Amino acid sequence: MARKGGSHNKAMFEERIKNEMNSFLRTELKDPRLMLMSITRVELNQDYSVASVYWDTFDSSKRGDIKAALNGTKGRLRSLLAKNLKVRHTPELNFSYDSQFEDERKIESLLKDNPTGE
Repeated sequence: MARKGGSHNKAMFEERIKNEMNSFLRTELKDPRLMLMSITRVELNQDYSVASVYWDTFDSSKRGDIKAALNGTKGRLRSLLAKNLKVRHTPELNFSYDSQFEDERKIESLLKDNPTGE
């Protein structure tokens, strides 16, 4: 069932999930692979049952390890969220690498190499 309150409440809930998860990664899980990344954004589906969790790392060679670690801790993260968020139904978590920042870095590099735009 969709929640009342519109997109503002949804955005606030997404931000809260993001902040809680970043905190858990540092304080609760203590997996060294997860110290190399951060949650960049969370997007909930319409009925809040699924959270698409996007992450980034500065060490691109560790992406596979990080993805495996995240998928391995999915249940624990969801349990921690359930405890801290105090909601009836905690969303299912789906992790995806956030290529947005990588794309931005590529564009910046291209602009830096060709400042006149020619």
